[in-house]
Amino acid sequence: MKTLFAALVAGLVAFMPMTASAHGPTRQKVTETVEINAPADKVWAVVSNFQDMSWHPAVEKTEGEGGSEIGATRKLTLKGGGVLEEGLEKFDAAKMMLFYRLEKDDVAVLPVTNYSSRITVKDLGGDKSEVTWWGAFYRGYPNNDPPPELNDEAAINAVTGVYKSGLEALKAKIESGS
Repeated sequence: MKTLFAALVAGLVAFMPMTASAHGPTRQKVTETVEINAPADKVWAVVSNFQDMSWHPAVEKTEGEGGSEIGATRKLTLKGGGVLEEGLEKFDAAKMMLFYRLEKDDVAVLPVTNYSSRITVKDLGGDKSEVTWWGAFYRGYPNNDPPPELNDEAAINAVTGVYKSGLEALKAKIESGS
């Protein structure tokens, strides 16, 4: 009996190091916020049009179907090449919130997988509003020891860059009235 127990313990101890090092990527999250000197309704009118992302400086062309209805799709052709295909999963005009997912991963365009995102507009009173762009995703390389261009840092930096440049451009567009 003691030898059976000793063999089980030895087997478990031998297995433990493998389980400790055998984890893959963890879900990453990015949140960026900007305050815009404009009423929330005016900001929401721009953000809520799922078929038009011309306010983002990286987007050359937006094509899609379904307007801003749940299930709508859009294809964003990016300046310099690359295409992102997204689907609208939640849309709440009363809460000024939309939620979408990347439908096809292309790590050469955006070094992430399983990407989802939410944009909300908050009324700060008067002529001020706040836009928050939140995303969750996994890095572009699903296994251990990712190459630098597909690791967690690259994924976080890419999404952060998309959000910051987009929010800055949105602010400039709305505040300039163009």
